[in-house]
Amino acid sequence: MYQPKKVKLYVKPACGWCRQAEHWLQSNGVVFEAVDVIENPAAFDEMVRLTGQTLAPCIEVDGQVLADFDARQLVQFWKKLGEAK
Repeated sequence: MYQPKKVKLYVKPACGWCRQAEHWLQSNGVVFEAVDVIENPAAFDEMVRLTGQTLAPCIEVDGQVLADFDARQLVQFWKKLGEAK
């Protein structure tokens, strides 16, 4: 399993896809920082600047970004990250 240096997950509290992403990362032993973009306006602005959208979840992994995804798309993204390294 690919183990990145830095993972930042932008989430919204009532977002089911966000909870799935957190669960998948935790289940796979990935250390990550979860940032609530509703409680933290600066994080929301950072997410929009990074992704160009307001939808969550969004994840930045060692400079690679995946925005507005579900668990299946996260698995595919992670696989591609591992293949690229």
